[in-house]
Amino acid sequence: MPLPVNLSEFESAARERLPRMVFDYFAGGANDEITLRANRSAFDTTFLRPRVLVDVSHRDLSTTLLGQKIDFPVIIAPMGFQAMAHPDGELASCRAAGSSGTMFVASTMSNHRMEDIAKAATGPIWFQLYVYRDRAVTRDLVQRAEAVGFTALQVTTDLPVLGRREADIRNGFHLPNDLRIRNLEEVGYSQLPPDAPTDSRVALYTSAMLDPSLTWNDIDWLRSITRLPVIVKGILRGDDAKRAIEHGASGVVVSNHGGRQLDTASATFDALSEVAETLAGSGEVLIDGGIRRGTDVLKAIARGAKAVMIGRPVLWGLALDGEDGVRRVLQLIRTEFDHAMALCGCANVGAITRDMLR
Repeated sequence: MPLPVNLSEFESAARERLPRMVFDYFAGGANDEITLRANRSAFDTTFLRPRVLVDVSHRDLSTTLLGQKIDFPVIIAPMGFQAMAHPDGELASCRAAGSSGTMFVASTMSNHRMEDIAKAATGPIWFQLYVYRDRAVTRDLVQRAEAVGFTALQVTTDLPVLGRREADIRNGFHLPNDLRIRNLEEVGYSQLPPDAPTDSRVALYTSAMLDPSLTWNDIDWLRSITRLPVIVKGILRGDDAKRAIEHGASGVVVSNHGGRQLDTASATFDALSEVAETLAGSGEVLIDGGIRRGTDVLKAIARGAKAVMIGRPVLWGLALDGEDGVRRVLQLIRTEFDHAMALCGCANVGAITRDMLR
C-alpha cells in the first residue's frame, strides 16, 4: 500500500483495515450527518488572503496553552476506545504526541488507565472528564488525574444524552470482549451493557452513568475540588463562552463533538468567530471538528483559536501503524501548516491575523 500523503488518504486506508463496526463508530456522526459534513465544508469554503514579500526564511510554529509550550498548534483531541484501532491505543497516541512536540488529551473512556497513559507521556497531557451521576466517582477521576501529572481538566458539556448515531444502532456497536473502560474498572463502571437491541450500548451506558443535570454550578464544584485549570469543551455560543470564564474556566473548546451529538448544530469553524470575539483574550480558545489540512489550522488561528484539536485522523494513523502512524499524521499536518505559513507570509504564529481570511 502506498504511503498516505495526506490525512484523507489515511482515512481511506483505515476504512479497508478496520472492521466495519469499528470504522463506522469512529467515523460516524449523528442522524443525517449534516453537521459532520459542515465541519469540513466550513473550512473548504473559506479562502485565504496571503501577504507577499515577507521574510519567511525562518519560521516559528510554536505556541503556548495555559503556559505550556508546544512546537505547533495542533494537539490530539480526547477520544475513547482507541484500542479498537490498535492494541496500544491511547499509549501509542500519547507517545506520538510527546515525540512530536505536542499535547495529548486523554479521554475518560480510554481503554488504558490514566496512570499508564501518564507513564507513557513525554509531553504535556490533559484529562478529558465526563461527569458521572455518582459524584464520588467523578471526584476520584479528578484527583487521580491531578496526582499522576495531568496539567488541566477538559470537561465535556455537550452530552446530557448521547447523539443518535444510526450506524452504531444498525451495527449493534459493542466493545470487543477484551476491552474495558479502564479508568472506571475499580468502581464497576468499566463495561458497556451486554445487550441493546434498539440502541447502541454506548447510548445505554451514557444514560445510566453520566449526569444529564449538569449546570454551571458544577463547573464551580469542579474548580473547588482541584488545583488544575478547567477547560470547558462543547461551546458553540459566545454567551456560553463568557459564562464559562465567569465560572472560573481558563478556556473553552469550540466543539460539536465531531458532529456526533446534535445534528444541524453549527459547524465549529462557523461558531469560532463569535466565541473568540466574545472572550477577547480573557481565556484560551481551542477548536475541533473537520480539521484535515495545514491551511485549516492557519484559518482557525486567524479566526481566533489558540490551537486546534484533531481526532479521527489520529485514529486512522493508529489503525495503520500504531505509534508510528500517529506520528506520521502529526508530521503531515505540521508540514502542511508550516508550508501554509510560508505561503501566507507568516514567520510566526502571531503573524496569523483575522485579515488573512476572505
